[in-house]
Amino acid sequence: MSRLLVIPAAGLGTRLGAHVPKILVPVAGTTLLDRLLPLYRERVDHVVIVVNPAFAKMVRDHVAGQRQELHVDCVEQPSPTGMLDAVMLGIPLARRLDPSSIWVTWCDQIAIHPKTIARLADLTSSREHDALVMPTVTQRPPYIHLERDASGRIVRVLHRREGDVMPDTGESDMGLFALSARSYLDRLPEYAQGVEIGRATGERNFLPFIPWIARTETVTTFPAESQMEAVGINTPQELALVEQYLRSLGAEP
Repeated sequence: MSRLLVIPAAGLGTRLGAHVPKILVPVAGTTLLDRLLPLYRERVDHVVIVVNPAFAKMVRDHVAGQRQELHVDCVEQPSPTGMLDAVMLGIPLARRLDPSSIWVTWCDQIAIHPKTIARLADLTSSREHDALVMPTVTQRPPYIHLERDASGRIVRVLHRREGDVMPDTGESDMGLFALSARSYLDRLPEYAQGVEIGRATGERNFLPFIPWIARTETVTTFPAESQMEAVGINTPQELALVEQYLRSLGAEP
């Protein structure tokens, strides 16, 4: 059993007012990257970080300057075309390493609880695990909402930033996903060939892959430990909120 973790991290951290790439923004004194890697070091074998070319050297130097217990590679995303393209930049490495499972996490999702990660590991403990496995959380109001049919199958993903009409209460992803090798290496490129561009952002989004793959294969979801796990860090307010949450847990890098 082996796992590859893909971390899309080409964001500039503009809304945070940062002078470093988003993944190197400090949260309670420790960078996002140096909080992410310890969360996953016992669950994955190799990490690929997708970086902006303008900050590629800075991120590589940071990785080289830290004692890492994981194999970490960096690949560059030439232009900001969306999360789908960022996620797929790990495919060449995945083809070479042949992992049993490919995990994806957004670089600012550092509030994920270790118990949630452990549950994800349990559900992806064999190479034949379901096509997509992911934790979800109930949010009010939601930023993302996973719309289900009567059978419970996810049939649509609503995005607030794409202008979709959102329910008062919704079920959201947490920026953490596990794909089987077949889903990542074969089905994701197949989906990418006909993906629709986001109406408001003009980006190639990853999340609509969820209902797309659910039409033909099994998507497994499970509840997270806390609503706070779904909070990404995009603004100074969210950064302060996550810092407070991490302190309440006694979380150390």
